[in-house]
Amino acid sequence: VQLQASGGGLVQPGGSLRLSCAASGSIFSINNMGWYRQAPGKQREFVARISRDGNTYYADSVKGRFTISRDNAKNTVYLQMNSLKPEDTAVYYCYAQQGYIYWGQGTQVTVSS
Repeated sequence: VQLQASGGGLVQPGGSLRLSCAASGSIFSINNMGWYRQAPGKQREFVARISRDGNTYYADSVKGRFTISRDNAKNTVYLQMNSLKPEDTAVYYCYAQQGYIYWGQGTQVTVSS
């Protein structure tokens, strides 16, 4: 399974971005999909996840600002990020769980004025 993330970029504080992550390859039934992020000098941290049937779970730091969704027909997970803060700056990694956990390559999100 390969994951291709896109949608990162530079945005001002208070702005929005939408990340996408498409899975391809030997896909049978992907269970959880989600996002982690890693800021410079920090450990990778959980952001959000969504189950195949749409149950969602968020880190407290993004709750109310980020929304995760998925399109099972396209094997794609999305992360809508609103009210972005400088502390959201990080490389965002998507993952998909199908037995093993597969990771995308990461996409940079920079929140700065």
